[in-house]
Amino acid sequence: MTRNLLFTVAAAGFALAACSSGDINIQPQTIVENSNNTTTTGGGTPGPNPCATITSSGTPVQGVYDGTNCTYPDVVGAGNNLTTNLRLDALPNGGAHIFSGSLFVGNTYNTDAELAAAGISQGGDGPTLEIEAGATLAWRTSSDFLVINRGSRIVADGTADAPITFTSVTDVEGTVGPEDVQQWGGIVINGFGSTNKCVYVGDRTDPDNTGYAVDTSPGGQPDGCHVDAEGSQGLDESQYGGANDSDDSGVLNYVVVKHTGATVGNGDELNGISFSGVGSGTQVSNLQVYSTFDDGIEMFGGMFDIDNLVALYVRDDSIDIDEGYQGTITNALVIQSESIGNHCIEADGIGSYSDQVAGGNTGQIIADSLNSRVTINNLTCIISPTPTQGDFDPGAGWRFREGIFFTVNDSMVITSFAANDQTSPNDNYCLRIDDPETQTGATNGDSELNGVIYACQETFRTTFESGFAGTEGNVAATIANNTAVSATAVNDSELQLLEGMVPIFSIDFATSQVDGAAPNASAAPVGGGTFLGALSLGGMDWTQPWAYGLVDGNRGQPLWFESL
Repeated sequence: MTRNLLFTVAAAGFALAACSSGDINIQPQTIVENSNNTTTTGGGTPGPNPCATITSSGTPVQGVYDGTNCTYPDVVGAGNNLTTNLRLDALPNGGAHIFSGSLFVGNTYNTDAELAAAGISQGGDGPTLEIEAGATLAWRTSSDFLVINRGSRIVADGTADAPITFTSVTDVEGTVGPEDVQQWGGIVINGFGSTNKCVYVGDRTDPDNTGYAVDTSPGGQPDGCHVDAEGSQGLDESQYGGANDSDDSGVLNYVVVKHTGATVGNGDELNGISFSGVGSGTQVSNLQVYSTFDDGIEMFGGMFDIDNLVALYVRDDSIDIDEGYQGTITNALVIQSESIGNHCIEADGIGSYSDQVAGGNTGQIIADSLNSRVTINNLTCIISPTPTQGDFDPGAGWRFREGIFFTVNDSMVITSFAANDQTSPNDNYCLRIDDPETQTGATNGDSELNGVIYACQETFRTTFESGFAGTEGNVAATIANNTAVSATAVNDSELQLLEGMVPIFSIDFATSQVDGAAPNASAAPVGGGTFLGALSLGGMDWTQPWAYGLVDGNRGQPLWFESL
């Protein structure tokens, strides 16, 4: 259905889409563009007010500027959407745009007829949220989140020296702890890309999409492909999906997303960012998710690439893949918390897998190239040697399942732990490959592991992983349970993998040590380089100065393994 609007928006204005619990409904109102109206702050002399202006019942109400932050009063009701373009500039003195409710960019529609009536094609026509480099956006409550609907775009194009930050008011106020989560919801980006939760005609690999489309026959989806996104309920409803894998949802560049993962109205625990049917026209680079309750990033179908990813202190899966996502992730640094964190990668090939197995559909989904197919280059996973913690399974490396095809190159998954650690050796595995379709694909050459080093308490979950990975030119360390090991300690002759003042850089491949020997005989980088993993001490540190939590002066605490 079409979300009902309680107000209209003038050019370059904004609206806050509030959640269905406790927000205030008001009279119809118009929100207009940022202005330079004067204001008096803190008893001082009048000066320019950089905050947006809300006009309610003909009376303009501008956000309150305290000399640092713009605070917008809690005067918008559930169901409001931004329907025209909006630009948010960086505020003077490092201030934040503080919102008192969710922000939905564009409307959502759950039938093709509604999309056509609204003039939304599969590739644009909705509003754009543009955010200037250096800007900070913050939300007040755990039920608030940001949604970019299909046809709309977000252009958050920061720089290394002026990243764009999405965070909580508690972070802005300085009261949040380094690993605090669920301070606000997170970000959901919806596109018109493919998802194998829908039914298609034709083959996805057709470069011109000739004959490839959503099956709108009675046996498919007569109203088109419209899958409920995370957090979708009532006035917070939003959908994704289609057959346009080249869809453009905008730009995320030098973006940091912090303290997310709250449970919203429908019971979903939001991720740092949920990419739902996002197409290859979307540019994602230099992205960080920090202190997230659920997953760091999760891809529900779609087809786009990610360059330079940092995932720090994610409690569930740092990188989660599902529903036919196809893309390449290049340069990724994943560091779990010392005390909690599940998989570095959890990657599924087919959405609603058990239902598709029961219906006998998995073979056709794979034949039509609708299963997830991912390539990952230069990934470092530093996993936590933790047991089950509350709702989260133990710290672990990579789990591929449910019909995914995968290629991982020049990467490492490692851990460190003290001699008295009591974690079961069967918990903290490096590699697990589940389900017949996934294992058959690996056996048939549809999946590859090239130039990978494993250093975990349990290297492989079953003999299948051992046989598959053992033939792919990879190296595994032998680490006994309850034995003190540290991949960051150069003086540990048995395991030398990381170095640096902050030990996140891969030791030169020729001098690294696994079980006391250099691994270069069988795990050479496939690209001809001299290191495996995300970073080399002699190369460019693409994480600096923008990424948060890694180095002194831009973090709340040291990394837990620095002292091991």
